[in-house]
Amino acid sequence: MESTGKYWIPIFNYLEQDMDICLTHPKYVKSIKGKKTDKKDSKWIADLYKFDLVRCSFIPPKDFRGLRELARYRFKLVCMKSSEKNRIQNCMTISNIGIASILSDPFCKTATEIMTYLLSNTSETIDDKAVRKLIKKKANAKSDEIIEAIKGYNIETDQAKKLELARAHLDYLDDMITQTEVELYVHIKPYYEYVELISALPGITELSATIVLAEIGVRMDIFDNAKHLCSWCGLSPANNESAGKKKSVRIAKAGAYLKPLMVQCALAAIKSKKQPYFAIKYGRIRKRRGHKKAIIAIARMMMVCIYHMVSEKQPFNPTDYEELMDPLYNQPKVTLNDTTVFAYLKSQGYDTSLLFKCNDN
Repeated sequence: MESTGKYWIPIFNYLEQDMDICLTHPKYVKSIKGKKTDKKDSKWIADLYKFDLVRCSFIPPKDFRGLRELARYRFKLVCMKSSEKNRIQNCMTISNIGIASILSDPFCKTATEIMTYLLSNTSETIDDKAVRKLIKKKANAKSDEIIEAIKGYNIETDQAKKLELARAHLDYLDDMITQTEVELYVHIKPYYEYVELISALPGITELSATIVLAEIGVRMDIFDNAKHLCSWCGLSPANNESAGKKKSVRIAKAGAYLKPLMVQCALAAIKSKKQPYFAIKYGRIRKRRGHKKAIIAIARMMMVCIYHMVSEKQPFNPTDYEELMDPLYNQPKVTLNDTTVFAYLKSQGYDTSLLFKCNDN
């Protein structure tokens, strides 16, 4: 059957209990150009499958497919939330409100309460004292700067209505995202031990671990090795070489949902002060390859760690952790007794005749 959009899913759900179904990407079973008919295509695919040349795509179990649907729906909701925030900022710019250039977050409590106050007043009726009371202590900007940023604002009726609807939609999206996350935690409860394992990685929260498991599942035997998993996630560089010349080795477009999440986790991991393992790795790679390639490399390292942690049910404990954390790890260590100390100093080229033995008493 040729897959068109989502039409293969109900058939797959109906037949998966009684039959072994293979879903494959068309680029792996494409026939020779110029000899393409539906009958020849089916015969060609049957011949490839007969000789075990058809590689099946990864379809997770039914419970993880439901979890994946929720996780991807949450991703869409977050994208919609970002779009609404952009529309609100656009309205603020048109209405000559410069809060976004003063406050680090134009949607913090201070900015939200000030916008509510401005919508219910005009530039002639606003009171500076009332605005100062709305500014929270955690705001990183001074009161005078915030008041200066809203002077001379003019919110037209069309912009006011647009702001009102966008802010209401933003609150509605926040509520939907919260409900989706609660449902994710309910579905992942039977596999919560894996969530605890993965969330021990620096930069990964329980929610991030849940979304990762929703995409890859808990059966790592489906993937050949950790490299196969990284390639499936789109975190491995391509291998494109001909006649000794290397062409583009950019990462693939695979992992449209998982790759952005791993990049965000990598950005959080390199800022961790409690566990600076990935921060040290990032610093070394960035010197040679730059920030973007270093972040992808860290995301790939984290995915390799997740593969081994889930497959072996072991906590985060890389083999080079002690060596990386201790700068003197590779230096030779000597025991403190007279014979070995003097022998070591002589081997390093020091003149031990100038030394004298100290009396411990």
